[in-house]
This record gives sequence, structure tokens and C-alpha cells, in this order.
Amino acid sequence: MSYTHLSFNDSQSSTGCLTSEGTEDTAAMNNIVEQLENRLSISDFKKMQEIFMSPGLNGSIVLTREEFTEQMSAVITPSTKEEFGELFDKIDVTRDGIIDWDKVTSFMLLDLNERDERTKSLVIPQWKNLRLLSSIHKDVIQNVTFLKGSSCYLTVSRNGLLGVWGENLKLQQTLQITTETVKLKDLWVTALVSLANVNKIAIAFTSKEICFYELNSKQGLSPQYRLHGLHGTVICMDYWYNPHDGHEAILTLGDVSGQVQAISFTTALISLFERPASSPEGEATMTISWQELVSGYHKCCYTLKHKLHYKDWVKQVAYSSSLDAFISSATSNVNTLVLAWREKLKSGLKTTSFNIAQGINAFDFHSRLNLIATAGINHQVCLWNPYVTSKPAGVLQGHSASVIAVQFVTERKQLFSFSKDKVLRLWDIQHQLCIQRIAGSFPKCLNFQSTLYFNEAHGQLFISFNNQLMLLEMKQETGRKVTSHGKAVTCVLYNSVFKQVISSDRGSTITFWLIDTGQKIKQFTGCHGKAEISTMTLDTTETRLLTGSTDGTVKIWDFNGHCHHKLNVGRDRAVDISQIMVLQRTILVTGWDRIITVFRLSNLTQFFVLPAEWKGGVEHQDDILCVAFLPPHTLVTGSCGGEIVVWNNSTETAYLKIYLDPQKSLKSKLGNLLLQEPLTSAPRTSPRRRMSVGDSYDSDSECKNAIIKLLFLEARKTTSMTGGANLVSCGGAGYVRFWNTLKSQLVAEFEAHSGVGSITMTIDKMCRYLITGDIAGWMKIWNIQDYCLSSSENKVSQPPTLIRSFQPHDDCITYLETCVRSSSILILSSSSDCTVVLSDVSGTTIGIFGQEKHWQIENASSHPKEEQNQYKNVSQREKKDDVLMKKEVPALEDEPSPNPLEQAILVMRGNEESVNIISPWENTILGRKYQENKTQKRKKHKLFNGKTMQNSTGTFRSLNIGALEEIVETNKPDFIVNPDKYFGERTEERCSENLKLPTLSETLKAVFDAQSLFPKEILDCGLKTRQLCEQMRNEGKIKRDKKQAKLKAK
Repeated sequence: MSYTHLSFNDSQSSTGCLTSEGTEDTAAMNNIVEQLENRLSISDFKKMQEIFMSPGLNGSIVLTREEFTEQMSAVITPSTKEEFGELFDKIDVTRDGIIDWDKVTSFMLLDLNERDERTKSLVIPQWKNLRLLSSIHKDVIQNVTFLKGSSCYLTVSRNGLLGVWGENLKLQQTLQITTETVKLKDLWVTALVSLANVNKIAIAFTSKEICFYELNSKQGLSPQYRLHGLHGTVICMDYWYNPHDGHEAILTLGDVSGQVQAISFTTALISLFERPASSPEGEATMTISWQELVSGYHKCCYTLKHKLHYKDWVKQVAYSSSLDAFISSATSNVNTLVLAWREKLKSGLKTTSFNIAQGINAFDFHSRLNLIATAGINHQVCLWNPYVTSKPAGVLQGHSASVIAVQFVTERKQLFSFSKDKVLRLWDIQHQLCIQRIAGSFPKCLNFQSTLYFNEAHGQLFISFNNQLMLLEMKQETGRKVTSHGKAVTCVLYNSVFKQVISSDRGSTITFWLIDTGQKIKQFTGCHGKAEISTMTLDTTETRLLTGSTDGTVKIWDFNGHCHHKLNVGRDRAVDISQIMVLQRTILVTGWDRIITVFRLSNLTQFFVLPAEWKGGVEHQDDILCVAFLPPHTLVTGSCGGEIVVWNNSTETAYLKIYLDPQKSLKSKLGNLLLQEPLTSAPRTSPRRRMSVGDSYDSDSECKNAIIKLLFLEARKTTSMTGGANLVSCGGAGYVRFWNTLKSQLVAEFEAHSGVGSITMTIDKMCRYLITGDIAGWMKIWNIQDYCLSSSENKVSQPPTLIRSFQPHDDCITYLETCVRSSSILILSSSSDCTVVLSDVSGTTIGIFGQEKHWQIENASSHPKEEQNQYKNVSQREKKDDVLMKKEVPALEDEPSPNPLEQAILVMRGNEESVNIISPWENTILGRKYQENKTQKRKKHKLFNGKTMQNSTGTFRSLNIGALEEIVETNKPDFIVNPDKYFGERTEERCSENLKLPTLSETLKAVFDAQSLFPKEILDCGLKTRQLCEQMRNEGKIKRDKKQAKLKAK
């Protein structure tokens, strides 16, 4: 994890750092140029640092809002107190009322980084996966070009094989180039150029000739013109034509003898060359000698040349209409780059040259920026002003090998450069910075010849490696899309203590946001190296963050970026962690195994922690994907096979199993009769009966029944007692199911999202709204306030009321969370489309975290007053609970015994018959009452002995309050109907003084004694208590007697 701290003691390094970040010039930044933080200079920051750093102190001082505004506005001008007050509010995100130098620098760096990321997202192209096109060439590919008229690509190899590719990059045909003068085995193509205005191509050969081919010829690929008699072998060509006058065109040639020659056509649309009088009419190919062109025989064209490169091979040539000059390059360090132009009324060319150390391999010219980029053999890419030959206008450094190709991206004002070590870089010309680097994906070959061609209109970049052709295709831009993360977001949480939103992504990055404004306040990178963060959770105090990763570890962080513990969940192997749950004394981790992985909080004494043993062992037949907890002791787990297991978290034993697959149900002789029996302390291997509710399901596959999420309806305190639902599950096939765990009943089932596969969900604290999300980015909000509140004979298949269906994301929704702010219910959703969205329950999107414009949460859509009051009361109760919880001290002892209602079922595995086990300790009012009193006394005793204890629930949280039974009408008693009979004047006379009451034994239906009435534990405790009292009474009597004896002695 990286955490950035900035100091301005080193003025040079600081200046350089801020200059590169601060020179961002985008339309987004222009809107906030007037803000104070954008006007502060390095000297202003030094003044601020001097105020925070007190002389003689190692650390910095803290300033209140008033002190900050007073002192800063006094030393930094022009500025106002109001501006510094606004800056203080932005820095003090936790609303502590004070800030220090670390907070100031962290805010500035994060703000600059956020703007930098936003700018890069607008200017850096996104690429599809690198593609290798069909290998048709057996020899080195010499050129790649695009024919606009035919909308096809041409590739030519050294052995003369021409490939024609469609616009969809599917091979259309291959043609073999031939000439009359050279045998096929001796043929060697050196260059190809497209003559777009006349629908021809020109190909140069080592035989010192150039052939012009008609592309639409019905006779196949046969040359129309053959130009021979050149003084040197042409190895590079360029063609230009006037878009306003197609007759005007220029073909530029560069050869191995250092000559740059040009053929200027004046009637190109009619004919490139004039047919000689001696040439037969029926001849298919017209032969022309270079000497004829130089002599001026052909009136439709003329030639130009210069020899400034002497005997060096001319590597590249081009004609620029904006400069009206020929540009050529060579690998020598003298006359490396030559510009030649023709002055009016003069036939020759005037030249100027650039001398570049070690020479260059290639160049490109940007007419709008008026810059020439050169690919240096000295590993540098230089930018030259055509009119300044003494030094470059800019040097782009970064390559570690010779640069072999450069090409401008005209519209974006960017530049591609490709080096000999197969590293492709994309440069921002305005800031002279490398904004993208692509390496490691190209073919592994030591010696290769390469050519680079970029079709800007189609966003396709071709790079050849000998006979292989690779394609990088740019993704289509859908506009300026706002993203929260650079990679797919995997989880989002809400911290109610700090009022912050926490999100994670596949790139192992964690980002913190203010929910009230959407402002990014800090970001931790590399939390699990390069491994994906699959899930997160907060501890019970919301001061620690737990992250689970695909590397098989769970890390516990504070909010300053410090990792306190590393839990070795996978035991040194990579596993998929789907959920982490923090309870009062344990941390539970699930996702990749059929057993729960548990860590005891008492064992968190070292940095590296190994898992403890889960006492319940393996109860699932498939991997556990999710877990839910209902205080005080109920724990449920769901698997990918649709199996739900209900556990007693205190004893870590399972007491109920529910299956969705009917084939897994247990068919016993008792007809799967459900027995309400309390669990005993029998070992884990004791038989237990399995309960199945899957008879009404059509299970097609494991994926359909997979349980992705389990949630308890905690606000429904008594619903489960009356047969209503208290548990909700979702997962495969888009189904949502409501369960009653006490009666082991499936109450309702409906298809929330059809045809989209797996879904996820969340529920608000008041259990009024169910929010579901699918893999297509759609979200649905359901009203479940009155849904499944009571039992019914048949399973409910009617879905609850759908409030809103909308699509806040373009890709799979990975996590959902609800929170309450300003008396409104808000929904947080994360997605694989790299965004975290804040919405309300009406389906209105408040904003996307990461957008440039921040929101105000109080201006969000309002809700009915009744709902606001309910959530206001809930918030007040939560605050009171927080205060009470802070007063309590953490517990080290075991949790109290479970509620008997949670231990309803005992599953017998070995025997075919089941028996009722009646325990007076658990099933008598006196026994339970005594046990509760004893537990309370033990707690008080431990508190007074200095031991710490923590209650995870309120005083009455463990009570199960059922619905009141209806009052049955009864007859009035006789003493009310006939009061005189009982309360008359002679009542006393009716009562005989010698009335003998029956003995107790006569009134009992059965004979009993104390041993049969009370449990042995009560009798033993009572006996010990009496003995202790008798002993204390005797000791007190002895002490009194001794004291009296001493007094008498005196």
C-alpha cells in the first residue's frame, strides 16, 4: 500500500513535480482556474509550510479554521479569508475543526492526481487486445497502406506477394507481383506507394525500376507503366496529390546512392506519362526510361533532384505541401535531415540540413503544429522546428533502444514511437510527456525488420515483425465517460462514523470518498500487490477495514493506510474470497471451501495470523459463498449448490439444513417429519436429520440454485414467530427467496430479473426496501414493508411492489449498499464499468463518484415526512447505542448460552427413528429463570473482579416476544355473580375455626420429592449456598465471641 507525503524542502524536485502536474491544460480545468488551490505557487506553499512548521519542533502544529484563514491570508496575496475558509473546509474532510501540514499536502496531491487521471481519461486512447493477422507472407513485409477509394488495406512482402485486406481486416485475395525483366526467384520488392487519385499503386524493385499497376484492371495485376534506367535502387517512396486539383501530384523517390528525386505530374488524371510514338498500340505495358523524364520528353511531368545525402542510403522521403518542400533522412550524422524546396523562376532545389548525432531511422511531419519528429538511433525522439536547424524544440526521452519509427496522431496532437526493443510509446506533444507505454505483448524475435502504419480515421495501428503483422485497434470513444476507478470496481462500503464511502477495484486500489459531496479524499494503491481485491468489510467499530484478495489473504487496515494484521486465509495458496464477516469474537471468511474459515480475535497478537479450527466442521456439500448473522447467536451460510445451513454461532454447531435441490432431500421412514428438539452438547459426529424444502423446485443446474447473498430482516423482531419471513436469499437465475428459519419454511419466491443469470441485493435497515442488481447494470427497487409478514399454507409467488427499474451502470453490478443521510435512504452501487453511483430509492441518480462537479447531499431528492421521521428516530437510536457501546469494555469470556428457540431441530443421521430429549434445565420456567439469574451474577462477579466484558446486544435484545394470543370469552366467576353468598354479614360464621385443610400429599396428583422436582444443578447449588451461609455464620459468631472476650479482658 502506498501513502504519499509531500515536503517542499527540496525546491528543485518539488518544482519539477508540481510543474508536470500543474501544466494540465484541459477544458475541465478551465472551469476551476479561479479556485485558490489552482493559483498557489511553490513560494506560496513554502510560506504555508513555514507557518505550520514551528521552530524547534520535529512535527507540525495544527491550526483551527479561524487561525488558518487569518495567518494564510496575511502572508499569501492576492487572496481573501473567504477563499482560505473554503480551502480549509475542503482539507478538513473529517470535520475535526483543525488541520496540519500533512492534511494540506495530502489534499493537494490528491487533487492534482484526480485532475491528472481525469485528463488522461480524456486523452489516452484505450486499445483492444493485440491481434495477429493471418500469416500469408513468407518474407519480410515491406509496406502497409490503406486505399481510401477501395476501403481496403494492402500489404506487400519482399518476395512480391501482395495481400488485399478488407476494411474488416479479412483477407480478400493475394496477388503475385511479376515483371518481364526479372525472374520470380530473383524478384525483390523494396517499396510500395498508393496513387490514390488515379487508383494505381507504384512498386519499386532492386532491378532499379518502378512499375505502376492499375488496381481495377480486368487483366489482373499487370503493370501499366514501367519506369527503368534509374541510377540507384529506390528503397523509399512517397506520393502526394492536390485535393483541390487532382491533376497535380508529386512522386518522391529516395535511393541507395543518396539521391532524392521527384516526378511532378501536371495531368495525372489524364495520363501519368505520354505514350511514345514508337510504342505499339496494343502493348499492355508502356516502358519509360528515366532519361526521357529528365530530358523533358514527357510534357505532362518533370523531374527534380538533389544529392545532399551523398552516398548514404536515403531511409525515408516525403513531400509537405504546407512547407512546399521535400523532406528526406539518412542514418549519417551529417546532413541527417534535409529540406529541399524550389524557388520561383529557378529549376534547381535549394536545401537546408539538420545534423543529428548518430543519425535517424525515420521522421514524420505535423503540418498544424509545424513540427518534425525524428526517430533517433541515440534512443531519443526529437521535435524540430523546420526553420531552426541548430537545436530541437523538444526532446522526448524514455526509450532504452534505438527508435525505428515515429508517426503523429494529427487530431489528438500525439506521437507514436517504436523502438528496437519492441516498446511502443505514445507521447503528448504539448506537454512532451509519455502518456502510454505498451510492451511485452509483441512477438519475441531477436532480429527483425519492422514497419509502422497508423490509420487515424479507423484508429488502427499496424506493426510488422518480419513476415508477421500485428494490429492494435483503438476502442471507440463513447464520449467523456466518468469513472470512479481505473479498473472494474469490486466492492463498495459506507462508513457511518466518518460519513465516507469506500470502494475497491481489481487493480488492488482502495479509494475513500465523502458521501455528502462525492469528493475523493484519499486513495491507497497496491494493497494486495497486483492481486484483485474481491471483497471488503468493516469491523464493529467501523475504525478498521478488512480486505480480502484473490491472493488468499485478508488484511486489516486502519484509515491511515497502515496494515495491522495479515490473515493467511488460503494457507499460502491463492483462493477466491467471497465474503468476510466480523463478529464479537471471531472473523469468518468464506468463498472457496465447504467449511467456514475462522480467526479468533484473541489470536490477533501477531502480524501474520493463521486460521483457527471451526468446531462445526464440514456441513455443506458445495463451496460456501455467503454468510449472514442475526444477533445474538444465529448464523446462516449459503453454498453454490443452493444449500442453506443454520448454525449456533456460540457453539459453532449446525442445527438446520435446507436444500433447494429435491434430489438432495433426505427420504426417511418418518416422511421427513420435523421435530422441534433442542440441540445437546453431543459431538459433531452425532446423527442429525436433514430438512428439505426443494420439492417444489425445478433445479436445472447448480448455478440456478447458487446462493450469492443472504440477509436477515433484523427490523422484523417478531415476524418469524408468527410465520413470516426473517431471511432473504438471492443468486442464480435471478430469483429472490424469503425464508422463515424458525419454521424452516420457504415463504415466498419470485424472479426479480429474468434471463440475466446471477444477481445481488441489499436491504435497508428498516426492511422497507429490497434493492436488486444484475449483470447488465440494471437495478430494481422493491417495496417489502408488508411482504411476507405472516405465514401462508402455500408458497407466495407474487413479487412485492416494484417501485422503480433503472440502469445506473453499463456493466455488471458487483455490490449494493444502503445508507441514511439527511433523513433519506441512499443506495450505493459498484460495477464492472469502473463506476460507483449514488442513487435514492426513487431511482434518481445523485452522482457518480469521480465526476468533476461535486454534489450537495441535502439537495438530493426528498422523501415523505413519515419516512424521514422513521429514519430520524432510527438514527437517534443508533447514536444512543453507539454511546452505550463506547462505555462498555470488550469481552474476553464466552458468549451466553443460545436461545432455545434457535435450537429447534436435531437431525438424526444414523438411526431411522428420532427421540425427544427433554431437559428440565431448558424446558422448565424455573430452570431457565435460575439459569438467567446465575448468568447475570457471574457477569457481575467478573466485572467486580476487574475482568472486561462486552455486550454485543442491548438489554432486551435476546428476548423473543411473540404475538399475543386472542382472549377467549369466559363466564363470570360465582363470587362476582353472587357476592352476598361470599361477602355477606355471616361470612365469618360459615368458616369454622376448627376447619382442617387437606394435607399437601392428598392434593397432589402424583407423589414427588425435591429430587424429582428440581434439576440436580439447582439442588447442588442450593446445598453449597446453605453450607457457605452456615460456614460464614459460624465464622462471624466466632469472631464476635473473640471480640467480646477481648473487651471483657480489658
